[in-house]
Amino acid sequence: MTASARQVRAVRLGPRSVAALCLVSAIGVVAFGWPLLAGSGSGLAHSQDAPWLFAALLPLLLAVVVATIGDRGLDAKAIAMLGVLAAAGAALRPLGAGTAGIEPMFFLMVLSGRVLGPGFGFVLGSVAMFASALLTGGVGPWMPFQMLSMGWVSMGAGLLPGPDRLRGRRELLLLAGYGAVAAVGYGLVMNLQGWPYIGGLASGVSFVPGDPLSANLTRYLAYCLATSLGWDLPRAVVTVVLTFALGGTVLKALRRATRRAAFETPVAFETPGGPPDRS
Repeated sequence: MTASARQVRAVRLGPRSVAALCLVSAIGVVAFGWPLLAGSGSGLAHSQDAPWLFAALLPLLLAVVVATIGDRGLDAKAIAMLGVLAAAGAALRPLGAGTAGIEPMFFLMVLSGRVLGPGFGFVLGSVAMFASALLTGGVGPWMPFQMLSMGWVSMGAGLLPGPDRLRGRRELLLLAGYGAVAAVGYGLVMNLQGWPYIGGLASGVSFVPGDPLSANLTRYLAYCLATSLGWDLPRAVVTVVLTFALGGTVLKALRRATRRAAFETPVAFETPGGPPDRS
């Protein structure tokens, strides 16, 4: 395999980075799913617990960045790349404003995660969603859930097989398929953020604290089919169309940018009258 064919990663995950990612993801799974396991006497009020979750998740997300920097994985060039792509993702989101699931942001997050790796992808998805919330005024208790979910979407793209050898139409097929699944999965996961706390729903789709997990999951799927699937499926279609239409060009541009940035090349400082000091 030639050096040009090998995919350069903007972030090389070290032990601390992996530990931080696992910790954030584990807390996120608990934050999304705990109502399903709560007893009938539990006080389920998102207006009370969400601010605390917001305060807990954001430092953990920042810990991913700090841990990555400590593992020599995120240098100034990677931070600059993160800023550019996060700004682009934030700018794409208002184009559809969530209308009928038209969200072109997913397309860019999937392709960026594919090229730049799972660690960079997780941070990018989270930061881009945070920036887009500030841009659109969508700041609220749901924002940390959105940040975490989008981080998972981009990280998953970075974990797809064949980053060094798979190119062309086969890669686009892989990314389009993943993008469709991730777009629908994002909606399903985000529904858990609010569904247990919505009152006045019909009995066939409402959450019942203390009921068996299987019964609540059945009602949850019915709720998703009745409410959000009309947004999730168009989001998946838009992601697939944009991947096939623009994916090849965007992937080439991202890979060219990562090669020119030379993320894995150590920085050399020239000292007067002596050999270069490499750090």
